[in-house]
Amino acid sequence: MNADREPVIDAEIVEDGAAQPVVPPGDYSEDGVPTFEHVRDRIESRVATSIGAEELADATPEAKAVEDQFEARRQAGLDKLEEIRRSMRGDA
Repeated sequence: MNADREPVIDAEIVEDGAAQPVVPPGDYSEDGVPTFEHVRDRIESRVATSIGAEELADATPEAKAVEDQFEARRQAGLDKLEEIRRSMRGDA
């Protein structure tokens, strides 16, 4: 093998026009930036989905039981706080 020879590189020629990204029509500009309407529609869709999921979750008996447990714990915490405040004032 001759040390003066450069190694052979396997490559292909790419045309300048082939480097342009393919942009879906309507939702994006020619530069690939999403349109305001597309972004707004996606946000509205996600908000509607989350609201629907919350409404479904609240409609189940399990959700009602968890909500009741949370309210009971919250009230117990408030009662304990009031008890501590009375004991610090000397009202106990």
